[in-house]
Amino acid sequence: MTEPMAQPSTPPVTRVLIAEDQAMMRDALAVLLDLEDDFEVVAQVASGDEILPAALRTEPGVALLDIEMPGGGGLDATAGLRAALPSCAVVIVTTFGRPGYLRRALDAGARGFVVKDRPVGELAQAIRRVLAGEIVVDPALAAAALSAGPSPLTPREREVLVAAADGSTAADISRRLHLSESTVRNHLSSCIAKTGTRNRMEAVRAARHSGWL
Repeated sequence: MTEPMAQPSTPPVTRVLIAEDQAMMRDALAVLLDLEDDFEVVAQVASGDEILPAALRTEPGVALLDIEMPGGGGLDATAGLRAALPSCAVVIVTTFGRPGYLRRALDAGARGFVVKDRPVGELAQAIRRVLAGEIVVDPALAAAALSAGPSPLTPREREVLVAAADGSTAADISRRLHLSESTVRNHLSSCIAKTGTRNRMEAVRAARHSGWL
């Protein structure tokens, strides 16, 4: 008797959440990933404050997060998502391939860091590698991060510099962060020195360019 031919196994389907504030990019990622047999896009959000509620509602196996979005970016959401839903792997997908962002993403628990100018086939493969237990980072970006070293800003200096980014005065920042004005000025002076700039707004731009904010 002829044995029946074995049917090819169907790959397990991974549920995917996409957080991206640009509608065209978000829709394109969703369409392209849905074409893959092993992915199903179950949630799409446009702001950082939507990420955790959507993830808890849909329980994705992987979350693709942009860095800069309204309502808080992907880096801020990564740690909270990893704490609330540890089974969900986080992959940062961004235009901003900066060494400082990479370090912050990995410190927060992201498993991958992919820049948007890569073909979608490479993104799909990167997701599969992350799901297999790897940490996936663009090699050139990883080398740049190693050569750049860690951010020189302390957590408090970073907090003060972020608060100064909208042009707030030392008095404004003092009230917002519950620090004395002299302490705020000392932190801003330190940020200016560490970034090699001339004033606080140049320090903000330099820190952002390096991915420290």
